[in-house]
Amino acid sequence: MGIIAWIVLGLIVGIIAKAVMPGRDGGGIILTAVLGIVGGFLGGIIGKALFGVDLGGFFDLRTWLLAILGAVIVLGVFRLLKGNRSRA
Repeated sequence: MGIIAWIVLGLIVGIIAKAVMPGRDGGGIILTAVLGIVGGFLGGIIGKALFGVDLGGFFDLRTWLLAILGAVIVLGVFRLLKGNRSRA
């Protein structure tokens, strides 16, 4: 996939991850896209390690599912780190 496809995929996946785990995150559209892109990379690593599959093309279902899984994990970690900082 090209860089534009990663950005579009990341933005959509970031929005889906925030819909799956609603809450106040802030950051706007840029942070949402970064969340999705990092989630896509993490999803690719998870897919390779656990299932032995790579990310497919832009319209491949496993690409989207792995990216959403990765983005939800990244969002959860982000919230844990952000929550700990606000209490200090």
